[in-house]
Amino acid sequence: MTDYSVLNMLWQLLIIFGFLIWLWLLITVFSDLFRRHDCSGGKKALWIIFLIVAPLFGVLIYLIINGHSMAERNTKMMHTAQKGFDDHIKEVAGGRAAEIERAKGLLDSGAITQTEYDTLKAKALA
Repeated sequence: MTDYSVLNMLWQLLIIFGFLIWLWLLITVFSDLFRRHDCSGGKKALWIIFLIVAPLFGVLIYLIINGHSMAERNTKMMHTAQKGFDDHIKEVAGGRAAEIERAKGLLDSGAITQTEYDTLKAKALA
């Protein structure tokens, strides 16, 4: 029988949790480093070497030096993505409204029947 206590289990869970947090931070730092446009290739290479040689200190130092600009880049990226999404929604909604308007014009002119208009409207809204 082994001497495995609850305290040992909690300690191992804490170590695993710390490792996962560090891994998440490392991935965040690498993704930020590769997305940067204000940093030269040589500087990026030096950061990568530093992160590989001294991973824990490298992540902490990168966060201390570039933490504020990381947040700004993430915010800018989110706003750009949201603007693109909003533009896409407006385009889709505008296209649907235009199709329904054309179908209504055809219905008013007598070119199509009410059933055909309902079919076109349902297709535009689908």
